[in-house]
Amino acid sequence: MQNARENAAGRLEIIRNRIERARRRFGAPPDNVELVAVSKTFDAEAIRPFLDAGQRVFGENRVQEAKEKWPELRASYDGIQLHLIGPLQTNKAREAVALFDVIETVDRDKLAGVLKVEMDRAGRQLPVFVQVNIGLEEQKAGIAPAETPAFVARCRAEHGLDVVGLMCIPPEGDPPGPYFAHLASLARDAGVARLSMGMSSDFETAIAMGATDVRVGSALFGTRG
Repeated sequence: MQNARENAAGRLEIIRNRIERARRRFGAPPDNVELVAVSKTFDAEAIRPFLDAGQRVFGENRVQEAKEKWPELRASYDGIQLHLIGPLQTNKAREAVALFDVIETVDRDKLAGVLKVEMDRAGRQLPVFVQVNIGLEEQKAGIAPAETPAFVARCRAEHGLDVVGLMCIPPEGDPPGPYFAHLASLARDAGVARLSMGMSSDFETAIAMGATDVRVGSALFGTRG
């Protein structure tokens, strides 16, 4: 167990140092870049060493998977902030609002409306990101780039959501920089401050384009089975 803690601490230090070097080198606007450790598919025992090493912000893709491991972890560690970074179906909205602290994947009016109802019911007003289908890929969720500013405005005015930023996943195999730059431009047009973009292979490029939140999984936890 001690070796696991030391390994987790070492990996966290490497990633945090790379984040800080990128932030300073590129002169990105944010004063801080949040590391969201993507723990999807890893069980509680694999996550504990990272909690022991001080990491508190984590990302999960599926409500059911998160429900199975995070209540126990929250009982043992203070200050955990859990981000939903995978697609959310409306019938899972109530559970998502109860379990997560940030929803990064709001991508349609129906979901926005249901989330607001469930937040009011639970007395929890969670910050949310709008997911943008930045590459207009048919297999990916997300609002079309051209529709993003208007959708953000509707989420705020009609649905009463606290939209704090935009999130995207660039097309696999394409240089990510232009997509990250496009998302940053959309964020300015929409009047939001946070940009959740960049993963293990490209988070430094994302920081160069103004990322405030980077979602890093394999560089911390290793290859998923």
